[in-house]
Amino acid sequence: MKSKYNEETRFQPLRKAALALLLAGSASLACAHGDVVPQAVDVSALKPLGDAWLERNPYSEDKDAIRIGDSAFNQNCARCHGLGAVSGGIAPDLRSLPNDAEGDEIFMQRIRHGATRDGRVYMPPFEGILSQEAMWAIRAWLETVAEE
Repeated sequence: MKSKYNEETRFQPLRKAALALLLAGSASLACAHGDVVPQAVDVSALKPLGDAWLERNPYSEDKDAIRIGDSAFNQNCARCHGLGAVSGGIAPDLRSLPNDAEGDEIFMQRIRHGATRDGRVYMPPFEGILSQEAMWAIRAWLETVAEE
């Protein structure tokens, strides 16, 4: 007859391995948003803006831009900034951006260049990944969900 101690000791390595696998899986789920590839944004319905970066949103209240921006936000931004731009705490709630020149400046600075603190990337830069048209379309949609 085997003692209870021997059975517990015999299965201890298996329990440790199972726990390690469980913890590893949980850690990868918590970091999953960082491993997502940015999605292309079809801006063919929008007026081309050229190479020079604009300071003000040329697409404010443009129905096509708002539709495109809604989709682009959900594909590229919502994983951190939340569905409907309602942040769950991972990143800033973008509904609080002012709907004026200051808000345009803040938005374009951050989306183009990203944010890094103490060598850690808090937001990746999207310049060279999303076009200026896509960025302004996202801003046009954000203006529709803004809160004071």
